[in-house]
Amino acid sequence: MSRKAWAWALYDWANSAFPTLVSSFVIAAYFTQGIAPDPATGQAQWGWMQTVAGLAIALLSPLLGAVADVGGRRRRMLGACTGVMVVATAGIWFARPDPGFTLWALLCVGVATVAFELGTVFYNAMLPQVARPGEIGRVSGLAWGLGYAGGLACLVVALLLLVRPDPSPLGLDRDSAEHVRATALLVALWVALFAWPVLLALPDPPGPKLGWGVAMRAGLAEIFSVLRLLPRNPVMARFLLARLFYTDGLNTLFAFGAIYAAGVFGMGFEEILVFGIALNVTAGLGAAGFGLLEDRMGSQRTVLLALLALILLSSGLLVAVGKPTFWVLALCLGVFTGPAQAASRTLMARLAPPAEVTAYFGLFALSGRATSFLGPLVLTGVTALTASQRAGMATVVVFLAVGAAILVTVRVPR
Repeated sequence: MSRKAWAWALYDWANSAFPTLVSSFVIAAYFTQGIAPDPATGQAQWGWMQTVAGLAIALLSPLLGAVADVGGRRRRMLGACTGVMVVATAGIWFARPDPGFTLWALLCVGVATVAFELGTVFYNAMLPQVARPGEIGRVSGLAWGLGYAGGLACLVVALLLLVRPDPSPLGLDRDSAEHVRATALLVALWVALFAWPVLLALPDPPGPKLGWGVAMRAGLAEIFSVLRLLPRNPVMARFLLARLFYTDGLNTLFAFGAIYAAGVFGMGFEEILVFGIALNVTAGLGAAGFGLLEDRMGSQRTVLLALLALILLSSGLLVAVGKPTFWVLALCLGVFTGPAQAASRTLMARLAPPAEVTAYFGLFALSGRATSFLGPLVLTGVTALTASQRAGMATVVVFLAVGAAILVTVRVPR
């Protein structure tokens, strides 16, 4: 890959620490076990936070993507989103293990989640700038694999430096969960340390920059134009509809996976970290491996293969009764999470018109978040009605299956 491609891919390494440690493995489990009154209530509260964040992302991502297209500020907006994510993530440190800190913890994670997702709109839109058409799948897949490697590296540092040592060499108080809360500071530092190369290597196109007011009005006009013309592009419309469902299933799986492992299989923080490390190894290998094959297989086939495997493995996890069985199925599932996401990004980059690529990646984010409130909402409702985490997680399989069924009907041009 070129230097610009490596600089672009390094952002995946940087920001993957957030979904890995905050959204999935550590802070999510800490909230349900350490802050919330009980795991079931914590899962429901976490679900409502994810629902509100998803609505905000769905409303903002297409508009800001269009503004970035017409205003020529893609890099600046990526930098702003990254900065907000760093500050909000660092704020989680102040959430002590007490129900009185519930609102603060949910606010910090919610704001950081919105900033993270909006940043990926501008980041993903840079993909056509760094890869030739015949190598987009390879660059996207390898970058996604590098992201899993970054999440893995950050998990290892968190485990060896913060969570496992007792007594802590940094003087962290375990009774007030400082060894767990400090992982949020580590994530903030990690993102700030590794996210800057893309901001230097990929400047915005030369030319006059529109004022923010003019850019906002032009961006609104562009997004309305894109939405108005979308029904005339059935391939794009069906792909976005399919992704709307299967990404909702994936996001729900990521948001509640560690909570499920902690509540159903009794995993503690340290074991969840070890599990997260192992899962990132298999996920990174899967993303990188399929990335090398995707340009030959085709992006659509890659996504469908990954979704089929995820449906089968997720179904197995719902009936698993022993921890060893859970480990085996979950690690196999990790192999296919990266390809489903990376190949979707590649397919979008190939289908989107070059002049409106950021606006279309805004719709891409919208398709992943427009019903993102629905996944956590359905899971939360089923969990509350049945008082069963297994029953709640079963809803993930439904979303994956519906998305795969729609994607089969998409006829992607050669």
